[in-house]
Amino acid sequence: SDLLLVAGAPPSIKQHNEVVRLKSPLLTPQQMAKYAQELMTDQQWAQFSQDKAIDFALTRPEFGRFRINVYRQRSSISIAMRHIIEEIPAMSSLGLPEWLEPFALKSQGLILVTGPNGHGKTTTLAAMVDLINTKKSRNIITIEDPIEYLHRHKNSNVNQREVGLDTKTFHEGLRHVFREAPDVIMIGEMRDRESIAIALEAADTGHLVLSSMHANNSVMAINRIVDVFPAESQQQIRVQLADNLLMVLNQRLVERKDGKGRVLAYEKLANSYRVANQIREGKEHQIRSILQSGSEDFSSLDMHLAQLYRSGKITREKAMHYCQDAKAFKELLAR
Repeated sequence: SDLLLVAGAPPSIKQHNEVVRLKSPLLTPQQMAKYAQELMTDQQWAQFSQDKAIDFALTRPEFGRFRINVYRQRSSISIAMRHIIEEIPAMSSLGLPEWLEPFALKSQGLILVTGPNGHGKTTTLAAMVDLINTKKSRNIITIEDPIEYLHRHKNSNVNQREVGLDTKTFHEGLRHVFREAPDVIMIGEMRDRESIAIALEAADTGHLVLSSMHANNSVMAINRIVDVFPAESQQQIRVQLADNLLMVLNQRLVERKDGKGRVLAYEKLANSYRVANQIREGKEHQIRSILQSGSEDFSSLDMHLAQLYRSGKITREKAMHYCQDAKAFKELLAR
Protein backbone atom coordinates (compact mmCIF):
# COMPACT_ATOMS: atom_id res chain seq x y z
CA SER A 1 0.00 0.00 0.00
CA ASP A 2 2.86 2.44 0.73
CA LEU A 3 6.39 3.31 -0.31
CA LEU A 4 8.50 4.52 2.65
CA LEU A 5 11.72 6.48 2.07
CA VAL A 6 13.89 7.26 5.11
CA ALA A 7 17.51 8.42 5.29
CA GLY A 8 19.79 5.69 6.67
CA ALA A 9 17.61 2.77 5.49
CA PRO A 10 16.87 1.17 2.12
CA PRO A 11 13.53 2.00 0.46
CA SER A 12 10.69 0.01 2.04
CA ILE A 13 7.17 -0.95 1.06
CA LYS A 14 4.21 -1.75 3.28
CA GLN A 15 2.65 -5.07 2.37
CA HIS A 16 -0.40 -6.24 4.38
CA ASN A 17 0.59 -3.83 7.20
CA GLU A 18 4.16 -5.23 7.38
CA VAL A 19 7.25 -3.21 6.40
CA VAL A 20 9.32 -4.99 3.73
CA ARG A 21 12.76 -3.58 2.88
CA LEU A 22 13.86 -3.64 -0.74
CA LYS A 23 17.29 -4.85 -1.85
CA SER A 24 18.72 -1.41 -2.46
CA PRO A 25 21.49 0.84 -1.03
CA LEU A 26 20.77 2.95 2.05
CA LEU A 27 19.21 6.32 1.27
CA THR A 28 21.22 9.43 2.16
CA PRO A 29 19.92 12.73 3.59
CA GLN A 30 21.03 14.45 0.37
CA GLN A 31 18.99 12.03 -1.76
CA MET A 32 15.94 12.51 0.44
CA ALA A 33 16.11 16.31 0.14
CA LYS A 34 16.44 16.00 -3.66
CA TYR A 35 13.52 13.55 -3.96
CA ALA A 36 11.26 15.69 -1.76
CA GLN A 37 11.96 18.88 -3.71
CA GLU A 38 11.38 17.16 -7.06
CA LEU A 39 7.96 15.88 -5.91
CA MET A 40 6.72 19.34 -4.87
CA THR A 41 5.81 22.59 -6.56
CA ASP A 42 7.72 25.71 -5.47
CA GLN A 43 4.74 26.76 -3.36
CA GLN A 44 4.58 23.35 -1.63
CA TRP A 45 8.32 23.40 -0.97
CA ALA A 46 8.02 26.86 0.63
CA GLN A 47 5.16 25.61 2.81
CA PHE A 48 7.12 22.50 3.79
CA SER A 49 10.21 24.59 4.64
CA GLN A 50 8.06 26.61 7.04
CA ASP A 51 5.83 23.87 8.54
CA LYS A 52 8.34 20.93 8.48
CA ALA A 53 5.58 18.59 7.19
CA ILE A 54 3.16 18.54 4.27
CA ASP A 55 0.41 16.35 2.77
CA PHE A 56 -0.42 16.51 -0.93
CA ALA A 57 -1.61 14.40 -3.85
CA LEU A 58 0.34 13.88 -7.05
CA THR A 59 -0.81 12.45 -10.39
CA ARG A 60 1.63 11.15 -12.99
CA PRO A 61 -0.10 9.69 -16.08
CA GLU A 62 2.52 6.98 -16.51
CA PHE A 63 2.34 5.81 -12.87
CA GLY A 64 -1.01 6.87 -11.44
CA ARG A 65 -2.15 8.94 -8.46
CA PHE A 66 -0.40 9.08 -5.08
CA ARG A 67 -1.03 10.54 -1.63
CA ILE A 68 2.27 11.86 -0.31
CA ASN A 69 3.40 12.94 3.15
CA VAL A 70 6.81 14.56 3.54
CA TYR A 71 8.15 15.26 7.03
CA ARG A 72 11.34 15.97 8.93
CA GLN A 73 12.91 13.54 11.40
CA ARG A 74 16.36 13.65 13.02
CA SER A 75 17.35 16.64 10.84
CA SER A 76 16.61 14.79 7.59
CA ILE A 77 13.57 14.33 5.36
CA SER A 78 11.32 11.25 5.14
CA ILE A 79 8.64 10.48 2.56
CA ALA A 80 5.57 8.22 2.72
CA MET A 81 3.79 7.61 -0.61
CA ARG A 82 0.52 5.74 -0.98
CA HIS A 83 -0.74 4.60 -4.37
CA ILE A 84 -4.39 5.50 -4.93
CA ILE A 85 -6.61 3.35 -7.11
CA GLU A 86 -8.22 5.89 -9.43
CA GLU A 87 -11.33 3.83 -10.15
CA ILE A 88 -13.55 4.14 -7.09
CA PRO A 89 -14.35 0.59 -5.92
CA ALA A 90 -17.98 -0.48 -5.51
CA MET A 91 -19.06 -1.12 -1.92
CA SER A 92 -19.61 -4.83 -2.63
CA SER A 93 -16.07 -5.27 -3.99
CA LEU A 94 -14.66 -3.82 -0.75
CA GLY A 95 -16.53 -6.35 1.38
CA LEU A 96 -18.81 -3.66 2.82
CA PRO A 97 -22.14 -5.07 4.03
CA GLU A 98 -25.39 -4.59 2.11
CA TRP A 99 -27.06 -2.95 5.12
CA LEU A 100 -24.69 0.06 4.77
CA GLU A 101 -26.35 1.24 1.53
CA PRO A 102 -29.69 2.37 3.05
CA PHE A 103 -27.77 4.41 5.64
CA ALA A 104 -25.63 6.10 2.94
CA LEU A 105 -28.73 7.02 0.94
CA LYS A 106 -30.53 8.75 3.83
CA SER A 107 -31.16 12.48 3.49
CA GLN A 108 -30.04 13.60 6.96
CA GLY A 109 -27.79 12.51 9.81
CA LEU A 110 -24.20 11.64 10.68
CA ILE A 111 -22.31 8.54 9.54
CA LEU A 112 -18.90 7.91 11.09
CA VAL A 113 -16.24 5.54 9.72
CA THR A 114 -13.63 4.78 12.39
CA GLY A 115 -10.51 2.67 12.85
CA PRO A 116 -6.71 2.95 12.81
CA ASN A 117 -4.68 4.62 10.09
CA GLY A 118 -4.23 2.55 6.93
CA HIS A 119 -7.37 0.45 7.33
CA GLY A 120 -9.44 1.81 4.46
CA LYS A 121 -11.55 4.57 6.04
CA THR A 122 -10.99 6.96 3.11
CA THR A 123 -11.88 4.26 0.58
CA THR A 124 -15.11 3.43 2.44
CA LEU A 125 -16.10 7.13 2.46
CA ALA A 126 -15.29 7.41 -1.28
CA ALA A 127 -17.45 4.36 -2.03
CA MET A 128 -20.39 5.87 -0.11
CA VAL A 129 -20.00 9.22 -1.92
CA ASP A 130 -19.91 7.37 -5.26
CA LEU A 131 -23.07 5.45 -4.32
CA ILE A 132 -24.90 8.74 -3.55
CA ASN A 133 -23.47 10.27 -6.74
CA THR A 134 -24.86 7.34 -8.75
CA LYS A 135 -28.26 6.85 -7.15
CA LYS A 136 -29.28 10.34 -5.96
CA SER A 137 -29.40 13.87 -7.38
CA ARG A 138 -27.60 15.80 -4.67
CA ASN A 139 -25.12 18.65 -4.26
CA ILE A 140 -22.13 17.00 -2.53
CA ILE A 141 -19.35 19.05 -0.92
CA THR A 142 -16.19 17.28 0.29
CA ILE A 143 -13.36 18.75 2.36
CA GLU A 144 -10.28 16.53 2.17
CA ASP A 145 -6.59 16.64 3.12
CA PRO A 146 -5.53 15.74 0.47
CA ILE A 147 -8.04 14.68 -2.20
CA GLU A 148 -7.37 10.99 -2.88
CA TYR A 149 -10.22 9.74 -5.07
CA LEU A 150 -11.39 11.98 -7.91
CA HIS A 151 -15.18 11.82 -8.37
CA ARG A 152 -16.84 12.42 -11.72
CA HIS A 153 -20.21 14.18 -11.76
CA LYS A 154 -22.90 11.52 -12.31
CA ASN A 155 -26.46 12.17 -11.10
CA SER A 156 -25.07 14.47 -8.41
CA ASN A 157 -22.65 17.41 -8.41
CA VAL A 158 -19.49 16.53 -6.48
CA ASN A 159 -17.46 19.55 -5.35
CA GLN A 160 -14.13 18.44 -3.87
CA ARG A 161 -12.16 20.97 -1.82
CA GLU A 162 -8.58 20.25 -0.80
CA VAL A 163 -7.11 21.73 2.37
CA GLY A 164 -4.16 23.93 1.42
CA LEU A 165 -5.32 24.44 -2.18
CA ASP A 166 -9.04 25.24 -2.12
CA THR A 167 -9.37 26.19 1.55
CA LYS A 168 -6.79 27.06 4.21
CA THR A 169 -7.97 24.58 6.86
CA PHE A 170 -10.76 22.08 7.58
CA HIS A 171 -12.30 24.65 9.92
CA GLU A 172 -12.16 27.43 7.31
CA GLY A 173 -13.75 25.20 4.67
CA LEU A 174 -16.49 24.04 7.01
CA ARG A 175 -17.24 27.57 8.23
CA HIS A 176 -18.50 28.56 4.77
CA VAL A 177 -19.99 25.20 3.72
CA PHE A 178 -23.62 26.16 4.47
CA ARG A 179 -23.43 28.93 1.83
CA GLU A 180 -22.54 26.34 -0.82
CA ALA A 181 -26.06 24.78 -0.80
CA PRO A 182 -24.90 21.28 0.19
CA ASP A 183 -27.15 18.26 0.58
CA VAL A 184 -24.28 15.95 1.50
CA ILE A 185 -21.07 17.00 3.28
CA MET A 186 -18.09 14.66 3.41
CA ILE A 187 -15.39 15.67 5.90
CA GLY A 188 -12.20 13.66 5.34
CA GLU A 189 -11.47 13.56 9.07
CA MET A 190 -13.03 15.14 12.16
CA ARG A 191 -9.88 16.40 13.88
CA ASP A 192 -10.91 19.08 16.35
CA ARG A 193 -13.74 20.62 18.33
CA GLU A 194 -14.63 23.12 15.59
CA SER A 195 -15.00 20.53 12.81
CA ILE A 196 -17.01 18.21 15.09
CA ALA A 197 -19.33 21.07 16.14
CA ILE A 198 -20.01 22.08 12.52
CA ALA A 199 -20.56 18.43 11.50
CA LEU A 200 -23.17 18.03 14.25
CA GLU A 201 -24.80 21.33 13.32
CA ALA A 202 -24.97 20.27 9.66
CA ALA A 203 -26.56 16.92 10.55
CA ASP A 204 -28.98 18.77 12.85
CA THR A 205 -30.07 21.17 10.09
CA GLY A 206 -31.06 18.64 7.45
CA HIS A 207 -27.80 17.54 5.83
CA LEU A 208 -26.22 14.11 5.45
CA VAL A 209 -22.69 14.21 6.91
CA LEU A 210 -20.07 11.53 6.28
CA SER A 211 -16.76 11.61 8.12
CA SER A 212 -13.95 9.54 9.61
CA MET A 213 -12.24 9.48 12.99
CA HIS A 214 -9.39 7.59 14.60
CA ALA A 215 -11.00 5.39 17.26
CA ASN A 216 -10.53 1.75 18.23
CA ASN A 217 -14.25 0.98 18.47
CA SER A 218 -17.62 2.58 17.87
CA VAL A 219 -18.31 3.53 21.50
CA MET A 220 -14.87 5.12 21.83
CA ALA A 221 -15.74 7.32 18.83
CA ILE A 222 -18.83 8.60 20.65
CA ASN A 223 -16.77 9.24 23.81
CA ARG A 224 -14.15 11.15 21.83
CA ILE A 225 -16.77 13.43 20.28
CA VAL A 226 -18.29 14.23 23.69
CA ASP A 227 -14.97 14.57 25.54
CA VAL A 228 -13.52 17.12 23.11
CA PHE A 229 -16.04 19.68 24.40
CA PRO A 230 -15.91 21.48 27.78
CA ALA A 231 -18.00 19.94 30.57
CA GLU A 232 -20.72 22.61 30.38
CA SER A 233 -21.36 21.82 26.67
CA GLN A 234 -21.25 18.03 26.84
CA GLN A 235 -24.95 17.44 27.58
CA GLN A 236 -25.95 19.50 24.54
CA ILE A 237 -23.51 17.49 22.39
CA ARG A 238 -24.96 14.22 23.72
CA VAL A 239 -28.45 15.36 22.75
CA GLN A 240 -27.26 16.36 19.25
CA LEU A 241 -25.50 13.01 18.83
CA ALA A 242 -28.48 11.04 20.11
CA ASP A 243 -30.80 12.88 17.71
CA ASN A 244 -28.59 12.87 14.60
CA LEU A 245 -26.13 9.97 14.64
CA LEU A 246 -27.14 7.37 12.06
CA MET A 247 -24.39 4.83 12.63
CA VAL A 248 -20.72 4.16 13.36
CA LEU A 249 -18.79 1.69 11.21
CA ASN A 250 -15.50 0.61 12.81
CA GLN A 251 -13.23 -1.31 10.47
CA ARG A 252 -9.96 -3.27 10.12
CA LEU A 253 -8.21 -4.71 7.09
CA VAL A 254 -6.95 -8.19 8.00
CA GLU A 255 -4.48 -10.25 5.97
CA ARG A 256 -6.15 -13.16 4.18
CA LYS A 257 -5.24 -16.72 5.11
CA ASP A 258 -4.14 -17.41 1.52
CA GLY A 259 -1.90 -14.31 1.52
CA LYS A 260 -3.78 -12.73 -1.39
CA GLY A 261 -4.55 -9.30 -0.06
CA ARG A 262 -6.67 -8.25 2.92
CA VAL A 263 -10.28 -8.74 3.93
CA LEU A 264 -12.52 -6.22 5.70
CA ALA A 265 -13.62 -6.88 9.29
CA TYR A 266 -16.10 -4.42 10.77
CA GLU A 267 -18.17 -3.41 13.78
CA LYS A 268 -21.64 -1.90 13.41
CA LEU A 269 -23.33 0.46 15.84
CA ALA A 270 -26.65 1.78 14.52
CA ASN A 271 -28.38 4.52 16.47
CA SER A 272 -31.53 2.74 17.62
CA TYR A 273 -33.94 4.03 20.28
CA ARG A 274 -32.05 2.31 23.13
CA VAL A 275 -28.61 3.43 21.84
CA ALA A 276 -29.86 7.03 21.61
CA ASN A 277 -31.10 6.84 25.21
CA GLN A 278 -27.69 5.63 26.44
CA ILE A 279 -25.95 8.49 24.62
CA ARG A 280 -28.44 11.09 25.86
CA GLU A 281 -28.09 9.92 29.47
CA GLY A 282 -24.27 9.82 29.36
CA LYS A 283 -24.13 6.03 29.66
CA GLU A 284 -22.08 5.36 26.52
CA HIS A 285 -19.91 2.90 28.46
CA GLN A 286 -22.96 0.62 28.87
CA ILE A 287 -23.70 0.33 25.14
CA ARG A 288 -21.22 -2.49 24.49
CA SER A 289 -22.26 -4.57 27.48
CA ILE A 290 -25.97 -4.18 26.69
CA LEU A 291 -25.57 -5.05 23.02
CA GLN A 292 -22.57 -7.43 23.20
CA SER A 293 -24.65 -10.53 22.46
CA GLY A 294 -25.44 -9.12 19.04
CA SER A 295 -28.58 -7.44 17.76
CA GLU A 296 -29.91 -5.56 14.77
CA ASP A 297 -28.36 -2.32 16.03
CA PHE A 298 -24.98 -3.67 17.14
CA SER A 299 -22.52 -6.32 16.04
CA SER A 300 -19.01 -6.27 17.43
CA LEU A 301 -15.71 -6.45 15.57
CA ASP A 302 -14.93 -9.66 17.49
CA MET A 303 -18.11 -11.30 16.18
CA HIS A 304 -17.18 -10.51 12.59
CA LEU A 305 -13.57 -11.66 13.10
CA ALA A 306 -14.89 -14.97 14.45
CA GLN A 307 -17.13 -15.27 11.39
CA LEU A 308 -14.18 -14.62 9.04
CA TYR A 309 -12.07 -17.21 10.91
CA ARG A 310 -14.79 -19.87 10.78
CA SER A 311 -15.24 -19.31 7.03
CA GLY A 312 -11.50 -19.89 6.49
CA LYS A 313 -10.72 -16.37 5.26
CA ILE A 314 -8.31 -15.40 8.05
CA THR A 315 -6.08 -17.28 10.50
CA ARG A 316 -6.78 -17.60 14.22
CA GLU A 317 -3.56 -15.68 14.90
CA LYS A 318 -4.69 -12.67 12.83
CA ALA A 319 -8.17 -12.79 14.37
CA MET A 320 -6.62 -12.74 17.87
CA HIS A 321 -4.33 -9.87 16.86
CA TYR A 322 -7.25 -7.59 15.90
CA CYS A 323 -9.87 -8.67 18.45
CA GLN A 324 -10.98 -6.18 21.13
CA ASP A 325 -11.32 -8.60 24.08
CA ALA A 326 -9.03 -11.65 23.86
CA LYS A 327 -10.74 -13.60 26.67
CA ALA A 328 -14.26 -13.00 25.35
CA PHE A 329 -13.07 -13.74 21.81
CA LYS A 330 -11.71 -17.16 22.81
CA GLU A 331 -15.06 -17.95 24.43
CA LEU A 332 -16.79 -16.80 21.25
CA LEU A 333 -14.68 -19.19 19.16
CA ALA A 334 -15.36 -22.06 21.58
CA ARG A 335 -19.15 -21.70 21.26
